[in-house]
Amino acid sequence: MSVGRDERQRHLPAGRKAQLAAYVADSGQVTVGELAERFGVSIDTVRRDLDQLAAEGILVRTYGGAVSLSTVSRTDRTVDQRLTVQEQEKEKIAALAAALVQDGSTIMINGGTTTLALARNLVQHRDLTVATNNLLVPGALPSTAIRDIYVFGGAVRALTLATIGPVSFRATAGVELDISCDLALIGVGAVAADAGYTTSNLAEAAMMQEMISRAARVAILADSSKFGRRLFAQVSELAAADYLITDTAPPPDLRDALKASGVEVLTPTPR
Repeated sequence: MSVGRDERQRHLPAGRKAQLAAYVADSGQVTVGELAERFGVSIDTVRRDLDQLAAEGILVRTYGGAVSLSTVSRTDRTVDQRLTVQEQEKEKIAALAAALVQDGSTIMINGGTTTLALARNLVQHRDLTVATNNLLVPGALPSTAIRDIYVFGGAVRALTLATIGPVSFRATAGVELDISCDLALIGVGAVAADAGYTTSNLAEAAMMQEMISRAARVAILADSSKFGRRLFAQVSELAAADYLITDTAPPPDLRDALKASGVEVLTPTPR
């Protein structure tokens, strides 16, 4: 019985990985089990292939599977969809970010699933004042950690479940109150040496800019899938942040640009 070229390639590592990458790109999101069944290989083999493809920047590894780069970069994904992307990486970033928060301090948190993970990681903290436009954050914050919670008003983006409006509050007489914070924790959509920190929505970018301008210290939260990319609206140049908190070391060009801008890069310590 003759075996077709595609069938022969499937059993060669390079050919299998090429077909696997193409399948992930077409499907958008897949599980390890689905790939093992489709390609007739073991779960461990699929995991190794996905790890290598992720290291080569061809796809994004997730807990239990992978997603295509086009899926990660889509701007129309709902919160529920984004919660499944880079879950483990976001938890690592959240734990590092929580370590920067001091008891008794005032922090600002913007919209996004990485900052949502941060809110859950504040369980050991006490006496915090939190101001946010992320509508999911108040419910995620441990009650024992909080002194006061404030939510910025404005229009609600249903896709992100975040408000869009001024970073301000008004007194009863209508006078705008001047506010500031000790630390702004800002999740962004992309980080690049030349473009700085960017996001897909113009109004969100303006709001994030204002949060940064009102903070004594600024921490940018971004997983490694966002390196080397540029989205529609610039939030700020690299130097606007004191810290970049991420899951793995940035590539050399971005690393050098961050160092030149005085940004401290925080990544998990290898076991």
